[in-house]
Amino acid sequence: MTTFTERLVGTRAGRVMADAAFARYARRRVRFLDRVNAAELQRRTLLRLVRTARDTRFGRDHDFRGVRSIADYQQRVPLREYEAFWRGYWEPAFPDLAGVTWPGRVPYFALSSGTTSGTTKHIPVTRAMLASNRKAAFTLAALFLASNPGAGLLRGYSFLLGGSTALRPLANGSLAGDLSGIAAHRLPPALRPFSYPPPDLALLDDWETKVDTLAERSVRLPITLISGVPAWLLTFFDRLLKVAGKKHICDVWPMLRVVVHGGCRFDPYRTAFDEILGGGIRLLDTYPASEGYVATEDPRHSRLRLIPDHGVFFEFIPVDELSADRPTRHTLADLEPGQQYAVALSTCAGLWSYLLGDTVCFDRRDPPLLRFTGRTKYCLSAFGEHLINDEVESAVATTAEADGAMVTDFHVGPVFPADAAQPGCHRFLVEFARPPADLARFAARLDAELQQRNASFAAYRVGDVSLGPPEVVAVAPGGFAAWMRSKGKAGGQHKVPRMDGTGTLTTEITGWLADAGFA
Repeated sequence: MTTFTERLVGTRAGRVMADAAFARYARRRVRFLDRVNAAELQRRTLLRLVRTARDTRFGRDHDFRGVRSIADYQQRVPLREYEAFWRGYWEPAFPDLAGVTWPGRVPYFALSSGTTSGTTKHIPVTRAMLASNRKAAFTLAALFLASNPGAGLLRGYSFLLGGSTALRPLANGSLAGDLSGIAAHRLPPALRPFSYPPPDLALLDDWETKVDTLAERSVRLPITLISGVPAWLLTFFDRLLKVAGKKHICDVWPMLRVVVHGGCRFDPYRTAFDEILGGGIRLLDTYPASEGYVATEDPRHSRLRLIPDHGVFFEFIPVDELSADRPTRHTLADLEPGQQYAVALSTCAGLWSYLLGDTVCFDRRDPPLLRFTGRTKYCLSAFGEHLINDEVESAVATTAEADGAMVTDFHVGPVFPADAAQPGCHRFLVEFARPPADLARFAARLDAELQQRNASFAAYRVGDVSLGPPEVVAVAPGGFAAWMRSKGKAGGQHKVPRMDGTGTLTTEITGWLADAGFA
């Protein structure tokens, strides 16, 4: 049975009315964000979270009733990673976590690939967290409309290119699955007429079948927004263009106004997206996580803007203090622009000073504008070179642009020599949408870019004694997608691991690609 709202927005006039109403909300939301003191909002957010959870087991263990300030909280609650929460609080009661770290039943668990630990994480998703994620999504659209008034996002469909929405029931009746599947399962009825794909297509779990079907069914639809992980968006766009017989996405979907991407640094993909999209389509960066939404791009500043008022409290720890017994824990009130910070979250799903595993750098504190710079455990230092994610990503992007190449995806890790007298090197497995004219020249430029960005790497490269030049292996189109499928991680929020500090994964991927004929 359809509701009156659903019948209304099924008409052109109804969609125009809905779009005008959302535009009014967007203006109010952006005015609020521009005027409010974000640091004060964050303080109030933390105290509200603590007050709500004071009678949980975690709240009693950490004397939440005695917390009156951020300093009180930080004195009582240490920084923790996922494994500490799992072993100390969640595992003994799983899946019935009512009253453990958050009051009430936990209806959903988001399955995360656990890129830093290699194990699947079960992240609690409460009803309050579902509301938090919806508020973040509305904020994203509001900020976009602030610089693109009249974009008409609700006059067509918003397309979420996610994983399967099928959820697995747990022993207590809770459901577990991809975060995009949980969001689709809890999509408010009023939003369904504006959303794509429909439930029958969203449930498909075979990625190849899903991409083909979505391309065939959506080719003539009025799509105004599409979101997803960059690598999978490119795969889908390629299929869509083949179905439509067109060269650019703007020719297939003339109403498309924005492509929302997230989950990794976008620099290596930018050239490929600019070429495949055509004109008139805006790219919008986001910073979501299974644990909580962090930031969304404010197009007026061309930077990610932290969302201060959706039930998530943020702390920022200087990266070089992470191993200290009592590292400094900054908030929006006292962080320093230009510094590299690790991110910790306290959330309305019962995570408390939880280290997300990401690093960021703020360009401004008011408004809070930041850049995602990498992962705390994504570092190449097998030979003492200390290359971080940010340096590698930007070097690959700059090299590709200089050579007129387009990178679809890549992975890098150390290669240790069989002869101890020979230096090791870094092996870059690179899938090109448009390969460079000379792969050796590409490798040499990449070497120079890395040396320019990292003095330690440059010192190790002197004379090829301690560290040899990077080795670049071209991966045939579709190679990484095929490897991901072999791991049962095709589509959705799954991403190719960028960096491998040990070389074990790099060796595994290299061998698999070679055996499968992709390298």
